[in-house]
Amino acid sequence: MVHESSPRTDDEVLAATDVPTLLRHGLARETFRTALFGDGAIAAAVTLDRLDVLPRSVTYVAKIVRAGGLAYAAALPEPLPSREASACLLDWLETAAQVAEAPDDETRAARWLETVAEIVAMRRAGRGATAGPEKS
Repeated sequence: MVHESSPRTDDEVLAATDVPTLLRHGLARETFRTALFGDGAIAAAVTLDRLDVLPRSVTYVAKIVRAGGLAYAAALPEPLPSREASACLLDWLETAAQVAEAPDDETRAARWLETVAEIVAMRRAGRGATAGPEKS
């Protein structure tokens, strides 16, 4: 008997997106920028939303990147309230810091984080103010 596996949701597909790879290529190369700010930002938002990260926390980290740079933000011991979410974000920040070659790359990374925060906020608003994060 053949069992069909249940189809994956859009959230599951996006959560499997390799965000560090998109950051590695999308910060400095214009040809990958649409993917970084599209699927990459959505995937990051899905991941952080599943970890119950508030949008304002991501926006705060974006401000830290603007003020101190990617390397400074990547060196923070715990930039988000939970250890698991911090580890995830630090991986992204470290990747971005390694490839950022110009001030524009750092600014772009901060804008990307702000985009991620906006998407997390939209996801939360779409579920209603009292609902917790989606667990798919």
